[in-house]
Amino acid sequence: MKKIAFSTLAAMGAIALPAAAQAQDAGQADITIGATVGLHDLGIDLGDLDADDGEFDDFNIDDSAEIYGGFIAADFPIGSNLFAGIEGNASFGSGPIEAEYGASARLGFRTESGAKIYARGGYQWVDLDIENLTGFSEDFLDDNDIDVNDVGGDYLVGVGVEVPVSSVVLRANVDTIAFDTLRGTVGVGFKF
Repeated sequence: MKKIAFSTLAAMGAIALPAAAQAQDAGQADITIGATVGLHDLGIDLGDLDADDGEFDDFNIDDSAEIYGGFIAADFPIGSNLFAGIEGNASFGSGPIEAEYGASARLGFRTESGAKIYARGGYQWVDLDIENLTGFSEDFLDDNDIDVNDVGGDYLVGVGVEVPVSSVVLRANVDTIAFDTLRGTVGVGFKF
């Protein structure tokens, strides 16, 4: 599955980047800056633990976090209705996520009303709050020489839609990181 996703990302990049460069030469960038809010489910599964012996009865992981952040996107037309672009995002979270940030390429279709429907692929880093996630304090982990890597990253794939309403853009995205997590966001942006 990861090979398919990587191949898809590579194909999107091969299509999007030359087209974006060509459109940029024409000076037709469509820039959007905005704010987002969402929910990121980390997809942690305790099913692999042997809980039949009662050792893990009180061990609960809440792996969903609200995320709040912003984005900046630049889209370049390819013909009359297609576009290619790039996007950067950064968010802070509650619960098990302290922060996350990433970049992606976008490839999509613009309707006659100006709405954009797109697929995107890129890379996303997530900074975890291990204490909030597991219930074990950082002091406990340090005292017991338990080294936990709290920042990880992997490829991101997703789909989204942006709808212009008066002078703002409303948007919604659904993404996954390596097909292990599920992340949904909504937001509002301003075009420049």
